[in-house]
Amino acid sequence: MAGIKAGVGVGTVSRMINDSGYVAVETREKIEIAMRELSYTPNELARNLFHKRTGIIAVLVPNVSNPFFAEFVDYVEAELYKAGFKMMLCNTVKASNAELEYLDMLNRHIVDGVITGVHSLDVEEYRKIHKPIVALDRYLGEHIPVVAVDHKEGGRLAAEALISNGCKKILHFRGTTTVESPYHERHYEFDRIMEKNHIKTYSYELKWNRFDPEYYLEVVEDVFSRGFDFDGVFAVDWLAIECMNEAIRRHLKIPRDVKFVAYDGTFITKMVEPKMTAVVQPVEGLARESVRLLRNLIGGKEYRNKQVVLGVQLRKGDTTIG
Repeated sequence: MAGIKAGVGVGTVSRMINDSGYVAVETREKIEIAMRELSYTPNELARNLFHKRTGIIAVLVPNVSNPFFAEFVDYVEAELYKAGFKMMLCNTVKASNAELEYLDMLNRHIVDGVITGVHSLDVEEYRKIHKPIVALDRYLGEHIPVVAVDHKEGGRLAAEALISNGCKKILHFRGTTTVESPYHERHYEFDRIMEKNHIKTYSYELKWNRFDPEYYLEVVEDVFSRGFDFDGVFAVDWLAIECMNEAIRRHLKIPRDVKFVAYDGTFITKMVEPKMTAVVQPVEGLARESVRLLRNLIGGKEYRNKQVVLGVQLRKGDTTIG
């Protein structure tokens, strides 16, 4: 219709909309006037497909109810928007095959790339795909870049904070070792320092791919029902808070009786009383680097064993002394 009203052929309109060939300035003006008069809106999806891209990035996380992933997704969406992309969000915890389905969408050119922070699918499924993928905190193959923090430093900061507070019996919540990930380094370093200083440590290994609040409540109930005697706790934000809440309900004084150091340092650690001492991951930086690497991959750049490692810091709160 725009072509007829402007007095030009359909092919000329197509070339202008898709920027796929020369169209004279005078002709462009005629087409633009006709489009405005007809209130014509180009089909963005069709135009993107013409250029062999969709403008959509799939972001895979286990559960956005988890504050770390909620913050990460929020920052990723902002970075993608600035780069001219839209985000498709996948909460993989809701369906066992969700991760595989989104990778299939990448294979079928429904999305331009994937940023994955999920640990539910076998690594071999990723190694079959030679498309733009960036991994958050997981090793998926030599051609898939990894974005993470210096977890070894994080483990050291947490351990030294509890030791300096005089803790002698530590409850250490650690992730499962069934998947290969940089985050294990924080647990290894934490345990190494505790052993070096002859401090008793109870290691509680969490179930694979469980980040939901219901599970954390189960874990806390299990810990207290077993009667563990501890004066220090190291756990991810939400779990540390749930454990602290139960300790307070049992009339323990924080930080006099029990000290807490959380890992991640998301917004929820500032919302509780007492405010949580935490090892802070730079979530915004992780999002920015993930998007940067993915844009490079989409642009044709290749990586081999690429890792981007960002620093962490200890933010003192009221769950430790000094």
